[in-house]
Amino acid sequence: MDTIASSGSTTVTPKYSRFRRRLVLALLALVVVIALAAVWAVRSTGGDDAAEQSGDTGVAGAQLPDVGEAAPVLAALSADAPAPDPAALDAALAPALDSSALGAAPAAVVVDVATGDVLLDRDGERPAVPASTAKLLTAAAALTTLGPERTFTTTVVAGAAPGEVVLVGGGDPTLSTTDPSLTYPGAPTVADLAGQVQQTLGGIPVTSVVVDNGLFTGPLTAPGWGPGDAPSTYAAPVTATAVDGARIAPGSPQRSGAPGTDAGRALAEALGVPEATVRLGDAPEGARELGSVRSAPVARLVEQTLAQSDNLLAEALGRHVALARDLPATFDGVAEAVPAALDEAGFDLEGVTLADGSGLSAVDRVPAALLTGLLTAAADGSAPDLSALVSGLAVAGYDGTLAERGDDDPATAPGAVRGKTGTLLGVHALAGTVVTADGRLLAFAFLADGVSGGEAPAEAALDDAASALAACGCS
Repeated sequence: MDTIASSGSTTVTPKYSRFRRRLVLALLALVVVIALAAVWAVRSTGGDDAAEQSGDTGVAGAQLPDVGEAAPVLAALSADAPAPDPAALDAALAPALDSSALGAAPAAVVVDVATGDVLLDRDGERPAVPASTAKLLTAAAALTTLGPERTFTTTVVAGAAPGEVVLVGGGDPTLSTTDPSLTYPGAPTVADLAGQVQQTLGGIPVTSVVVDNGLFTGPLTAPGWGPGDAPSTYAAPVTATAVDGARIAPGSPQRSGAPGTDAGRALAEALGVPEATVRLGDAPEGARELGSVRSAPVARLVEQTLAQSDNLLAEALGRHVALARDLPATFDGVAEAVPAALDEAGFDLEGVTLADGSGLSAVDRVPAALLTGLLTAAADGSAPDLSALVSGLAVAGYDGTLAERGDDDPATAPGAVRGKTGTLLGVHALAGTVVTADGRLLAFAFLADGVSGGEAPAEAALDDAASALAACGCS
């Protein structure tokens, strides 16, 4: 997830004013629904046409409301929306992008999605530290290499000794100890897996659980990660087996230092043998399968990765890309596989350096122009497999890592700004899409990797830049 000091994420508390506003809107919506239901009920009971046309409900003093024609909740963008003038757009963004809060010369690129024209380019080709916006690269590589419908399988097989079962990690950290998952909607559950195992064993008691992490290899942390990054509230050692995103408890922000062992204990508990021995090891060659569960499709995993800036899920996706390209499922394999996949898909990888798949590493370098290139391809329909990049972006003021950001400007329409955040020590980034006041869809990327004035001012400046884009017709 996005970070506070070296790389962490914040746990936010909803603002009271926003809660009150949304509560009022919800109550109003409920009143409207009740009123419409009443209208339907009255009309469905019959009555002559004249009474209906006159509004006579047959109930003294009652009058049917004039509902009118239904309108679409989400309308398509106007094909006639004017494109912003580059000079006017630059002037609108200058106060935010020139703010000292973003340090010296942040990289910034804005692209008109409909035409592909670059409307603003401030050092867009410079390889900058991307922080968590690097997840856009990993997500795009996963979608193009694996496909949106691909799933990952976690299995349990018979062990080498009587009473022993082996949990074989399939690189799916969303496997849930609750039903449903508190963090990953659509995730498979340990309970389902355990139920299959019990049915297959037919009453044979389980005495020990072995956890096979062999799908992923190499170091558990990446070059450029700090000593306090794993475990932390935002990252964990990268293993092929984990439950609840390697959290120490469902819904907890704290991640575990031993995800594989935790997963083994969770399976033992679900099997009703919490006292069973749990250890790491290898599955016997050709072992009999006792049960299996599949992850949500890659498209859903990408959305969850981006909206919540989930570092562990991003690293898992990156390793599956490496495996699909016949590379080791290591950090080095990811660093080679992700750029290769994007290069094969037609993107310019000049200046890209990766050390991981999540952007947690301070070694990573990505030009802002590549981020807008990915977002434009995902948004303009030219790369249908990348659509989850857009649907996975957090919506400013509503969800994900932008739940408490970007909705304070009354000139900005609700939901106009969607973005992927990024935060490391001295690095603050925001990349996404925005609908202008004239209804034009733009892709943008702002990378400030020389920040020295603190997190809050930098994030405020980035939010101001995005809001300025949304409020600006600039035609």
